[in-house]
Amino acid sequence: MSTTPPPVPSAPPTSPAAPATEPSAAGVISGLLSGDRPFALLRRRTPGRDHDTVEVLTGPVLDCGTLGELPVFTDRPSLALVPFRQIRERGFDVRDDGTPLSVLIADELYELPLAEVVDALPDRAVRVEGGAFDTPDEEYAEIVARVVEEEIGGGEGANFVIRRTYTGTIPGFGRADALALFRRLLAGERGAYWTFVVHTGRGGRTLVGASPEVHVRMSGGTVVMNPISGTFRYPPGGPDTEALLRFLDDPKERDELSMVVDEELKMMCTVGDRGGVVVGPRLKEMAHLAHTEYELRGRSSLDVREVLKETMFAATVTGSPVQNACRVIERHEVGGRGYYGGALALIGRDGSGAQTLDSPILIRTADIAADGGLRVPVGATLVRRSVPAHEVAETHAKAAGVLTALGVRPGRSAGEAGRPRLADDPRVRAALDARRASLAPFWLRLQEPSAGPVGGRELRGHALVVDGEDTFTAMLAHLLRSTGLDVSVRRFDEPGLRETVAAHHGPVVLGPGPGDPCDTADPKMRLLRTLAADLLAGREHGVLGVCLGHELIAAELGLPLVRKAAPYQGAQERIDFFGRPETVGFYSSFTARCDAAAARRLAERAVEVARDPLSGEVHALRAPGFASVQFHPESVLTMDGPALVAGLLRESVLAAG
Repeated sequence: MSTTPPPVPSAPPTSPAAPATEPSAAGVISGLLSGDRPFALLRRRTPGRDHDTVEVLTGPVLDCGTLGELPVFTDRPSLALVPFRQIRERGFDVRDDGTPLSVLIADELYELPLAEVVDALPDRAVRVEGGAFDTPDEEYAEIVARVVEEEIGGGEGANFVIRRTYTGTIPGFGRADALALFRRLLAGERGAYWTFVVHTGRGGRTLVGASPEVHVRMSGGTVVMNPISGTFRYPPGGPDTEALLRFLDDPKERDELSMVVDEELKMMCTVGDRGGVVVGPRLKEMAHLAHTEYELRGRSSLDVREVLKETMFAATVTGSPVQNACRVIERHEVGGRGYYGGALALIGRDGSGAQTLDSPILIRTADIAADGGLRVPVGATLVRRSVPAHEVAETHAKAAGVLTALGVRPGRSAGEAGRPRLADDPRVRAALDARRASLAPFWLRLQEPSAGPVGGRELRGHALVVDGEDTFTAMLAHLLRSTGLDVSVRRFDEPGLRETVAAHHGPVVLGPGPGDPCDTADPKMRLLRTLAADLLAGREHGVLGVCLGHELIAAELGLPLVRKAAPYQGAQERIDFFGRPETVGFYSSFTARCDAAAARRLAERAVEVARDPLSGEVHALRAPGFASVQFHPESVLTMDGPALVAGLLRESVLAAG
């Protein structure tokens, strides 16, 4: 991946200059109301900033074709509006609805006290006509059930976010309405990462929202991501600690958060030079709901626009794996996503000239056209344990903050604004700490270049990882490097892959990927099955299979593959791993089966089988020259993944002959 910054467009002729006297908030807001220039108001809860300030940016708005064309000036910030369709830059399928990649280049920038801005903003009601969800509750519940059964159960992925949109019209919508909505969100929402209004000018559109979630942040070479998942809907009587404790103990909510952590760690391992480290979990409390969240941190030398590109877009708004999630979204959503699931991105430089990036995910946001057409998109994260009625309720809860600001639904009582934080209860802190205890220690510390190899003696050689369309391979590559190996990753559809594998001198890793391993009509499965057969026929350099790779190796050994009655997507389980217990993470809807007689036949061929004695499901295989595992050793759910992989490589994969 190139780290050379793309060319920067020419700066506009004017430069932001400090006025002779700092303008008042009232004067700035009055100028926005009477003028016709594009503007943005941002309240950012970025670490290191004064949270009680509002930034005001005004300047021209340009449209760009790609993220690489976004400007990074030395003397002014730029604010990009990144639509969901931009994910096509990663080669993913997406419905192109024409939503522009726009950027506001600030030639005026003010930082004003929050209280003064609130006092100066218009205080007026905004009326919505004809408001309703485009997908009714009953229909959305049917979609949830279908996605869980057909997509998750069919091996297409671990979780998916399916959108529905509240639509309506704001008669006579104008600048005063946009600023009034911003004021109402500042007063009525809590816990947002960014609260913002962006108006792109006459005939353009307005985005106003309160996003709880960091998309990606970069400063001084440190990259931060913020996976948020698991939604605690406050009971009718308001936030309740006992209800929250039950929520924190719910396996569905725990698994949902772990899955998005894994998915965003894949991105962190792509943009970060040393993988990533997991911080948390924490509780993010908002006006109508609370979320569980983690923070991921890593180090990167990439240009901020490259970081922005490689992190499009979070699993919390797409699903896992992201590429296939885009196809699932296409199958089950109506129309394009516009800016929903995309990002705002404030790009600039710090005092030393280094690039900076601060980017929230565009959720909990009203997208308003110049004619007053209103869209408030929301989505629920669907997992194997999803209950359709609960996911319907979750979309209503997520829309509540913006719909309250719009006057569509009532706000919470004034007394609730000063309520104690739920996270301050020691029982809540203990429940959050318990979740951390179930994560792999490998991902709880940043891997330093000077750190020694895991699992004992350092391995040597060059591993080639075959990516079956799941960037878990980025985490897998990072884990393999920690054992001492050099690693290259090649996609399954890369031209000449079979020849590349044949010429490779070193272990080959058949990696994970979505889909049905039994589907012989699928070109990907045919290619990977042939590759598995080639590798088993000549074990000179050894092969390690992971998840899909394991299933294909098992099939080559004559074991039947079956669809599981209940998918193991994001499941942490305790298994018997060749005679010892191990806690591992599964992302599988299919499995190989092996009864006692088949195990004896394989033993005659020097193949050992780790399996469930009751169901016969195969957890792992090993023999001189190859090994495979159904689980994901690189997942945060596998407690001792690095040592497991190092052991398999040393004792089986590299022990050919």
